[in-house]
Amino acid sequence: MNNTIVKSIEFKELLSDLPDLLQQIGNTPLIRINLPEFSHLEVYAKAEWMNPGGSVKDRAALNMILYGLLTGELNSDKIILEATSGNTGIALAMIASSLGLRVEICIPENASKERISILKAYGAILHFTDPLEGTDGAILLAQQLNQQYPDRYFYTDQYSNNMNWMAHYHTTAVEILQQTECQITHFVACLGTSGTFIGTARRLEDELDHITTVSVQPDTPFHGLEGVKHMDTAIVPAIYDKEIASSNITVSTEDAYASTRILARECGLLVGISSGAVLEATRKLANTIHTGVVVMIFPDKGDRYMSENLWRD
Repeated sequence: MNNTIVKSIEFKELLSDLPDLLQQIGNTPLIRINLPEFSHLEVYAKAEWMNPGGSVKDRAALNMILYGLLTGELNSDKIILEATSGNTGIALAMIASSLGLRVEICIPENASKERISILKAYGAILHFTDPLEGTDGAILLAQQLNQQYPDRYFYTDQYSNNMNWMAHYHTTAVEILQQTECQITHFVACLGTSGTFIGTARRLEDELDHITTVSVQPDTPFHGLEGVKHMDTAIVPAIYDKEIASSNITVSTEDAYASTRILARECGLLVGISSGAVLEATRKLANTIHTGVVVMIFPDKGDRYMSENLWRD
């Protein structure tokens, strides 16, 4: 795919002729998180589960599909193909169903039952991969299928597609700047494809002199944080730029699970595991700063993980 970076492409300007459902993607609210350890800060979560497909991945999925349609690389004869831990696949399936397109998803067999059920509900065809290989195994299978049948598939390749991070450069970051009146001092997000972090952080750094951007990763290659990558040992996404982050914070699976439960039981926010990881990283960050306006990305809602061990104390 030709991923020429055209920064003049404005995500919102491409929506006017699309179904109303897809025009609801973005413009998610900030929700203040009032925990005792944040008493000296303003800490907000960007509620990405409020996108119509239920996650932050709606933004990138729509941008990648729009780019394919605009360039002619995607048409009704081709099947959208992607490797995912779940959320991007769900976003692609939701968008495709509204546009009359087809989707095939490569996904680890141990993805949550809820995510698999949602993908099937949207009509996606699933190709399961070895759970021990994580998303890397799904990526390798998608690459193999695309190489074998190039005329059959439109491979969105979220890990290498510049339309992924550009969606956040043109929407997520702009919304945060508007919502905080450019007062944001710290931005915190997990690394998966890295598109959300890279696109948002890059725009914030372009616009502000006082911003600190913090990326979040698991502290070990063997972890239970679905959709989050340990960059030192995983297949590193082509769109990832390690120089963007001001700092990186690692979290354990156990601490991320505990923070996810805190959000549900003390804040009323039933969110996913990666949101718990971001909260845990922000709790560590709060111990090192005396003042600031912190914005975290909460990628999805917790009802996609109800069958997971994290709810079993």
